[in-house]
Amino acid sequence: MQDRAAPIGVMDVGGGHVTAALVDPTSVGEVLVERGTAIDPHAARAVLLDQLAAPARALAGAAALAGSAPFRGWMIAMPGPFDARAGTGTFAGVDKFRSIAGVDLRAALAERLGVPGEVVRFRNDADAYGIGEWAAGAGTGVDRMVCITLGTGVGSAFLAAGEPVHTGSAVPEAGEVHRLTIDGRPLEDTMSSPAIRRADHARSGLDRTVREICVAARSGDRGAREVVWAALHALGCALRPWVEQFDADRVVVGGSIARSWDVIEQPLRAGLSGPAGSSGARTGYPVLVPAALGVRAPLVGAAVAWTRDADR
Repeated sequence: MQDRAAPIGVMDVGGGHVTAALVDPTSVGEVLVERGTAIDPHAARAVLLDQLAAPARALAGAAALAGSAPFRGWMIAMPGPFDARAGTGTFAGVDKFRSIAGVDLRAALAERLGVPGEVVRFRNDADAYGIGEWAAGAGTGVDRMVCITLGTGVGSAFLAAGEPVHTGSAVPEAGEVHRLTIDGRPLEDTMSSPAIRRADHARSGLDRTVREICVAARSGDRGAREVVWAALHALGCALRPWVEQFDADRVVVGGSIARSWDVIEQPLRAGLSGPAGSSGARTGYPVLVPAALGVRAPLVGAAVAWTRDADR
């Protein structure tokens, strides 16, 4: 019988990085050890697959040398578009991972990790992030939660008792906020790192990172403040009907942009609250908070997802 206390291997695949970790399944949220590396998302297939597997192989090798119990398996948080059941992604509309589009990643990574294919499983990265924050972060104990991750795009997870909800009238199509529009345009044309940088450049003529724009806004740069306000307020307005329909108790916000919480909270809250006196607006509800686990959220969430799958 498999040792249920054996560590779970998890991986978080991003656009330019991959992180692998071992997580203790008996202590939710405890990452025992992790290792990450940069990847080239435009690399040839064999090169990219080797890069994706490298940190996990290193951890597995170190664990074997230390005499630790064999892993229960690997849960991998992948960006979309990705079919977690099939273990393949189209990555349509994403200028990355073209060389592995349509590839059976379960088989390819299992071969490189030296494990059977059935112990390599996948979850959407935004779902894994949300599950992690629900299990051990800013959403602990919340029944209905919306988790948003802000970076080069807008990731989302609608969670009921910690389980992602992808269907039904209470959530956007596939539970994906990036599909929403604002003022007739795709939401990410207004709210995303590239969109914020474009808007700031149009106003200031400067080529600044989002972090630099937020620093400027914090320091009193009116143009930077207005750029940030427009983007985050638009996000709040786009989210508001879905937060209400989902009857969310809490909205948790993570990702690189959320690190400037003191700058983004007010416009996001204003958008979520709606105009003063508007019908349907619920004053002070739901609770809006920054994520607590940061980059470890998808690692923790992936481990929780593995344990749940194993218990079914």
